[in-house]
Amino acid sequence: MAYQTIYPFTNEILKTYPQASDQDVETALANGHALYKKWRKDNDLDARKEQLHKIAELLRKDINHYAEIMTKDMGKLFSEAKGEVELCANIADYFAEKAEDFLKPQALETDTGDAYYIKQATGVIMAVEPWNFPYYQIMRVFAPNFMAGNPMILKHASICPGSAQAFQDLVAKAGIEKGAFTNLFADYDQVENIIADKRVAGVCLTGSERGGAEIAAVAGKNLKKSSLELGGNDAFLILDDADWEELKGVIPFARLYNAGQVCTSSKRFIVMTDYYDDFVALVKDSFAKVQWGDPMDEATSLAPLSSAGAKETVLEQIQTAIDNGAQLEYGNEAIDHPGNFVMPTILTNITKDNPIFDQEIFGAVAVIYKVDSEEEAIELANDSSYGLGNTIFSSNQERAERVASQIETGMSFINSAWASLPELPFGGVKNSGYGRELSELGFDAFLNEHLIYTPK
Repeated sequence: MAYQTIYPFTNEILKTYPQASDQDVETALANGHALYKKWRKDNDLDARKEQLHKIAELLRKDINHYAEIMTKDMGKLFSEAKGEVELCANIADYFAEKAEDFLKPQALETDTGDAYYIKQATGVIMAVEPWNFPYYQIMRVFAPNFMAGNPMILKHASICPGSAQAFQDLVAKAGIEKGAFTNLFADYDQVENIIADKRVAGVCLTGSERGGAEIAAVAGKNLKKSSLELGGNDAFLILDDADWEELKGVIPFARLYNAGQVCTSSKRFIVMTDYYDDFVALVKDSFAKVQWGDPMDEATSLAPLSSAGAKETVLEQIQTAIDNGAQLEYGNEAIDHPGNFVMPTILTNITKDNPIFDQEIFGAVAVIYKVDSEEEAIELANDSSYGLGNTIFSSNQERAERVASQIETGMSFINSAWASLPELPFGGVKNSGYGRELSELGFDAFLNEHLIYTPK
């Protein structure tokens, strides 16, 4: 497996990184396990709190440096990369401040005696992470587990090694002990061996269904706890009482942020028949205003996709949809540039027998459906193998919440596109995975809820 930074804007190889040796793997496991045992014996939470705040401080201080590394790795807009760095700093600060409260003993109600449970670390956590948010995906696992006392080993996506190395250097710069976080440019055989190792307590993955199934199988075989955040084919429901002025401001972000390479970005737009033509026109207008170009240029609003392979996949999916009866409303025109650009595209008339109906398109492609009722909209939203997040637009809050409660998903956003904040749990159901990251739910993901009970 080649770990290379290939700048998606030019497809130029900027740097190649050496793969981890088996000795590197053993050193990471040994250091991580030793630190876990040390923390179990002498849990200096205040020191870790200070160190995590230091990471946040360093990220904000050198925001342009960290953002540029990310942009060069996977092509996202420099402005979006800076936003991701700031979010990572916020996550670090959040878990540094909340850890003490999250770790407090929890009383249990029983009339048979005295009972409570304490939250305890369990050991080294293996994290397998994707390229679309190179720092954020690391931070939302590292920050809670670091404060909880679980060291972390990272196997990052092979196309963003610069970001993985930068995070490793950041942890060292913050004065954090060796073993708390170790990046390995590992292959999947090494990852499997790490998961199987008795010093590892659990594994988390954000990525594809195929990758999630493979990791879950290895974890299950070795009786290791796992957490998976996989794909999404999120529905965006526009009810007949939606505020269209508010809607206009949300559509570009909902589908085009990060060039559409977001698991939770809206991919299926479901609108009432009476408003369908107006909505198609609204999306066309939004997409037509996008300016592709150099992701480091502030004037650019559409970044290239992360790799030549990603571009090829999205173009193939568009063509498959059209070949099977979909209507091309806008886009799908070639962009004459060596970078991995795909023109924002709108598809309609996708029927249930179209192969794309139940596929996630990881790029700037909006699929629009028309329905005749709220009930039909809910049914279509739920007719998916995925269940990560969804949006409901309605000027009636009670109605929007009622509809949200009927959607088979992990997250619902009302009158807004997707969001990710340290205090909000993140995760899905169905083929979108299981488990949660961020918030107290994410903090508890790999902890032992240890019952202590004294009967009368």
